[in-house]
Amino acid sequence: MRVATLLFAGSIASITEALVTRAVIDKCLTDAGVPVDIKGSDDWDRDVAPFNVRLPYLPTAISVPLTTKHIQDSVKCGKKLGIKVSAKSGGHSYASFGFGGENGHLVVELDRMYNVTYDAGKNIATVQPGARLGHVATVLYETYGRAISHGTCPGVGISGHFLHGGFGFSSHMHGLALDFVDSVTVVLADGRVVEASSTENSDLLWGIKGAGSNFGIVASWKLRTFEAPKVLTRFGVSLGWNKSTAVAGLEAVEKYAKNDQPREVNFRIGDYNKGQPGIEGLYYGTPEQWRKAFQPLLDTLPTGYNVSEPQTLNWIQAVISYSNYDNVDWTTPSPPENFYAKSLALKGLNGTAAQNFVDYYFDVANNVVDRFWFFQLDIHGGKTSQIAKVAVDATSYVHRDKLYLVQFYDRYENNETYPATSFGFLDGWVDTVTKPLPKSEWGSYANYADARLSRAVAEDQYYGKHLPKLQKLKAKYDPKQLFYYPQSVEPKA
Repeated sequence: MRVATLLFAGSIASITEALVTRAVIDKCLTDAGVPVDIKGSDDWDRDVAPFNVRLPYLPTAISVPLTTKHIQDSVKCGKKLGIKVSAKSGGHSYASFGFGGENGHLVVELDRMYNVTYDAGKNIATVQPGARLGHVATVLYETYGRAISHGTCPGVGISGHFLHGGFGFSSHMHGLALDFVDSVTVVLADGRVVEASSTENSDLLWGIKGAGSNFGIVASWKLRTFEAPKVLTRFGVSLGWNKSTAVAGLEAVEKYAKNDQPREVNFRIGDYNKGQPGIEGLYYGTPEQWRKAFQPLLDTLPTGYNVSEPQTLNWIQAVISYSNYDNVDWTTPSPPENFYAKSLALKGLNGTAAQNFVDYYFDVANNVVDRFWFFQLDIHGGKTSQIAKVAVDATSYVHRDKLYLVQFYDRYENNETYPATSFGFLDGWVDTVTKPLPKSEWGSYANYADARLSRAVAEDQYYGKHLPKLQKLKAKYDPKQLFYYPQSVEPKA
């Protein structure tokens, strides 16, 4: 049943049925001792607010678990009553998949479960499923002197981030966030609570590490860590590219990334100011060491670049520096935005594809001046990247052979309507880049979800050659699609 359809159908009978349904699911939850949000309360209003205001959805009910058993009982109620169940960790999904990507789901709001502990003897951090990246980073660093590789946004929930990849400014050095997963406690669609590790339910762990939203709700994470570095260097380069020099610039970057880039160098090309591309990055070491490591790229870039004064930071200072906030110890949601996003995972960006990227960038994108947009072209792979050092079949994350991870982001003010006519801007950029490329050369990143992709296209672009195995796992662990959302993996035996 879809609550929005019933609520706005206009008939008293339909409205009554919707209220009864909400009452029934709420009763099932409260009878089991699961905390719930009361519709119209401050907690409901907070938890029902989407990060992407372009995509609001109305749940049938919101459970607010504080324990694994609460999560388990929430799943059992959804199963019993035939209501789809969606786990919401940080609520940062670009496509509002924490709400199910549609109306009518039972939302399991996890963000009151955010504790972080560390066992030094085992080098294992135990993290609850609703913890946010900034909070995890803060607790691990300040209490234990430890760290995990992950993304930069402090309000992102650990679960969605780790389930589908988890890329950030330490990934070239240390790998994806999911590469730190040792084991997980998972609530399955049939209501069972199981452990998944290298020795127990290993197929489930494989699926969790790259496509995990399809198979259950992670109730606890066991994560390996590394010693938080004491000296890091934040660096930046203003590139000064124009339409006639940008292709040569991309070629220089690609040559460096494939051949000369040390593992300690983590960087991307970005443009946040319409036609003024630059490099930003993080180096594991001193400014002097960074300059020596980065000089081979600087020697081959087109003239006109300018190197900013590098900053020496410790681990938590670096996390804060790239967060765009003064404090990253977050246990509450990120401020909402109104946007459309797309992504590309690319083996390379050269030849016609590079020329098409540049032509669209300077001829089309730079003429879009009525709102804020940006792109980020991250160096994801290469022969020294820790991501690429893990075998592509070791986890369900399929893009380890990709050199670049590109995010395209187009944002309006929150009080505006995102016009249907504006989707073509980013769609056109991606289409022109991929048009000359074989399908084996590119895909998309599930954590930058494009809600406008069809299920079949999303499955293919997010999971590639791993899709058949994932479909079999879905048939094994969630054959009736309790954890359905519009881009979830379709079960196939």
